[in-house]
Amino acid sequence: MTKQELTLEARIRAIEDRLEIYNLIARHPPSADTGAGHYAEAVFTEDAVFDRGSDLSGAVGNKAIGAHLQSPGHQAAIAGGLAHLASLPHITINGDTAVVVSYLQILTPNKTGDAVEVPNHGASRGYHIHRVVTNRWDLLRTPSGWKIKRRTLRLVDGSEPARDILRSALPAA
Repeated sequence: MTKQELTLEARIRAIEDRLEIYNLIARHPPSADTGAGHYAEAVFTEDAVFDRGSDLSGAVGNKAIGAHLQSPGHQAAIAGGLAHLASLPHITINGDTAVVVSYLQILTPNKTGDAVEVPNHGASRGYHIHRVVTNRWDLLRTPSGWKIKRRTLRLVDGSEPARDILRSALPAA
């Protein structure tokens, strides 16, 4: 069905869905950088999977994902100036499910080195890009709105898993 064949109501619903999903994904960096476990519990499904790959711990279930943000390790990263910087996500909606694909950079303050003065912006030693990952967010429409059923991220290191996530945002060849 083409966009022109959709009813006005269906087109408005699609717009509302997309905006809700954009806001859901856009809240991830502030929630991660403040350790907002309550937010993670609210936006992940009860049986959600957080898959960070084989080199980092993940979690299963919204309570465990929320607890991850409260862990001593994550709290130490926040206290050190952790910053999640996300790209504009690509969203594919298919009825009551959606797939979101994006990049995420993890930045930390550079604690050593010379400060650089930028006119009208002060001085800073800058930031270090700790890692860049690809994200795949599998979403589910629930009675209380869109929720995250699974989040998969892979390190951008030249390997296929990261590129596989990116390919899922592209139309089939």
